[in-house]
Amino acid sequence: MKTVLVADDRATSRELVRVALEHCGYLVYEASDGGEAMKSARDILPDLIILDLHMPGLDGFGVIQEIRRDAQLAATPVMALTASAMQGDRERALAVGFTSYLAKPIHLSSLREEVQRLLR
Repeated sequence: MKTVLVADDRATSRELVRVALEHCGYLVYEASDGGEAMKSARDILPDLIILDLHMPGLDGFGVIQEIRRDAQLAATPVMALTASAMQGDRERALAVGFTSYLAKPIHLSSLREEVQRLLR
C-alpha cells in the first residue's frame, strides 16, 4: 500500500485530501505544520508528500528545501497544494524542487489523477 503524507494547517483541507485518497486505497498520514511534516516524513518515509505552501512556522517552501537536502527523502515526489495561486507561483514552486503543483479549490478527480501519476 502506498503512503501519502498531507501537510496543511487547515484541518478541513487535510481531511478532504485524506478521505479522497483513502477511497483510492492509499494510507494517508497528516501533519498540521511544516515542522510536524518533516518529523513525520522522516519517521514514515512516505511514497508521496502533499504540502500546503503557506503554513505557520516552517512553510511549504522551507519544507521542500529540507526534504531535498535529506538523503532518505530527496527523491520523494512532493506536490504543492495552495489556495494562493498567483501568477508565477507554479513556476516558483517547481523551480525550488516541488514535483507537482495543484491550486485550491481542488477538483478531487484532478487530485486523484495527479497522485496516481506521481506514484507510478
